[in-house]
Order: sequence, then C-alpha cells, then structure tokens
Amino acid sequence: MASTATNPAGYQGRYAQSFQLFLQRSTEHKSIFGFIDRILQDEFPSLGDGKSTLNVLGVGSGGGEVDAHVLDKMQAKHPGKSISADVVEPSSELIQNFKALVAKTPNLENITFNWHTMTSSEYENQVKDKKEAKRFDFIHMIQMLYYVEDYSATIKFFHSLLKQKGKLLIIHESANSGWEILWKTYKEALCSNTISAYQSAGDIKVHLENLGLKYEEHDIPNTLDITECFIEGNETGQLLLDFMTDKPYFYEKTPPDLRAGILDLMRNKCSTERDGRIIFNGNLTALLIHP
Repeated sequence: MASTATNPAGYQGRYAQSFQLFLQRSTEHKSIFGFIDRILQDEFPSLGDGKSTLNVLGVGSGGGEVDAHVLDKMQAKHPGKSISADVVEPSSELIQNFKALVAKTPNLENITFNWHTMTSSEYENQVKDKKEAKRFDFIHMIQMLYYVEDYSATIKFFHSLLKQKGKLLIIHESANSGWEILWKTYKEALCSNTISAYQSAGDIKVHLENLGLKYEEHDIPNTLDITECFIEGNETGQLLLDFMTDKPYFYEKTPPDLRAGILDLMRNKCSTERDGRIIFNGNLTALLIHP
C-alpha cells in the first residue's frame, strides 16, 4: 500500500513509520521477490523483442525496493539495452527513500528515472491533458489499488498505456486472506479514511473479466507477525495497528468495544499461532495481465 488518491501527501510522518515497520515485520518483500525470481522474470525476454529501449512504469512504488528488484532482473535479461523507469508515488518521503536506494545500488546506475511525486489519479489526469501519452513495455501496480476511487477505470487506463506485447502486473491482497476478513467485517469502521471501499484480488478479477482482459493468476504466500498488537502499551504493536486499520493512533482513539472486536477478529479469524507468536495471514495474489 504505497499510493493514495485521497491523501495527496501519501505516506508521511507517523504513517510512513508504521508502513516501514509493517515491511520489516512481514514477509511481503521477500515473498514478492520470490515471485519475481521464480515466475515474472521469465516474462521479461519477450518484452524487449526488436526494441533498443524498454519503458517501465511503477504506480505506487513506495520506497522502490520492489521496483529495484524488477529493474535489476529486467536489465539482466536485456544486457546492453537502455531502460527508462517512470515512478508514480505521492509520498515525497518515500520518493526520497527510493532515490537513496538508487544511489547505492550499482546495477541501477544505467537506468534513467523519471520521478512523478503524485497520486495515480493525478498522473492519469496529466496524461489525459497531453495529446500523446508515453507507452510502456511493463507496468506494475503493487499494493496500491486500495486507494483509488474506481478500480475498474484505473485498471482500464493503465492497461491502455501498454505497448504491443506489454504486460500489466497487479499484486493485491488475496481473497480470503486476513486482510479481506478484517476489512470486510469492519468495513463501516475502517473504510472511512484514505480507503473508501475495500476490495480484494477476488474482486479485481471480476473487474478484469468485465473489461474483457486476459490474465494469469499466481499465489504469493505472505505472513505478518502481529504479536505485539495484543500487548497493551507496546509501541510496535500500536504502529502496526495504525497501518493495518488505516487509522492513526488506532489504539488510543478507537472506542474500547470496537477495538476489542477488531483485535479478537485479528487474532482468532485472521491469524494462526506459531511458537507463541501471532502470525497474520497476509497472502497476496499476482495478476499478470496481457495487452
């Protein structure tokens, strides 16, 4: 979750801190990297057929860890070819993290970056205002669709930016994951800040089918250690709860009965216990969409 349509500043301050803590406590990046290495990189060779330059677009790229991994693997599949990477991310704080990552990663030194510190909807409006849109060989939207107002229209727009033989990758929380159980059970309480209507990858598949888009589906197992969320006064747990509920200072500001209900659901319906730790089901689904 690294882009937002309703909060132009994106992840800043305490919320950026809680996001970084979430990444540290979950297997999310490791799991996504595994998917890229096992499956996605095999798609890269065909993207560059007959081309001297490849254009890549990351939408909601956060601090750039996944983008950097994608670009490294793509560059390895296309040695000698130039790569232009456009980055759309509304958080200036995370953009700076991304730039710092690029500066210390040797394999990215020959890639040209174009930075767009804006939301996906702002980028869409900017593109539509121009007479000719830039086209891309590969577009990825990883954990960001939660923050758009219209999933279907957003997918349709970014799909329209693909070159011939290009691919669009969406990675999103799986149907029946702990995230879906939590957010759909407590949708009235939780869908009131930057996320107005929660949808899982199962819902996205319906959008793709209604749009007539062909796609491949891949499961990405993922977990999150939320043990500290159940220790009253624990700062780590409180920051994780802020991120997981999209509510700053959730523990302090949520009515006790509602807070107790959410915590009970997270522990007993969304998680399992392993060696005394509470492990949240954060499974993801990768949807690789054809042009």
